Amino acid sequence: MTNTVTINGETRPLDETKLSNLLKKNGVEENKGGVAVALNGAVVPRSEWEQITIKHMDKIEIVQIVRGG
Repeated sequence: MTNTVTINGETRPLDETKLSNLLKKNGVEENKGGVAVALNGAVVPRSEWEQITIKHMDKIEIVQIVRGG
């Protein structure tokens, strides 16, 4: 089933998936630090990424720390 979700302010279709799979598809490496994820306004601990299923109308914010000078 295709759902509609919002990722970093952009609405898009998405088949039902785990949060960890969504992050991988968006270039987030699970074992690297510097990433924070919020689901519907609540920060999701990294330990829960594998257990959470993304649902229709969920709002996901992915924040990555970028190192540089």
